[in-house]
Amino acid sequence: MINVILIVDDSPVSRKMLKSCIPKDQGYLFHEAGDGLAGLEMYKKTQPDVTFMDLTMPVMDGATALGEIKKYDRHALVIVVTADVQVKSIEKVVELGAFLVVKKPPSKENIQDALSKAEEKLR
Repeated sequence: MINVILIVDDSPVSRKMLKSCIPKDQGYLFHEAGDGLAGLEMYKKTQPDVTFMDLTMPVMDGATALGEIKKYDRHALVIVVTADVQVKSIEKVVELGAFLVVKKPPSKENIQDALSKAEEKLR
């Protein structure tokens, strides 16, 4: 069951948009980080059930953060949310262990579908 969600994106507007796509009535606990390094630290501190990760960020990019999270917790469910839809980028994050890749801007349908898949995976 999903209880804790971590959103890692350098844009406060993008974090807010993503959050608005997640059902409010599920009682999720949210944590946020503004770069990949802060996201990695927040992951270790909060042990989220699902992490939404942007790729293009300062300090540590999302692909590097994803790799570090997967080293720390190989069962981590990380959903990459990115405007970068180049095949190479998507292949790289899938190789690193991304659970899913969702295109920006996120839609309620895309995010709820991703959460449903993550919920199934956690069962």
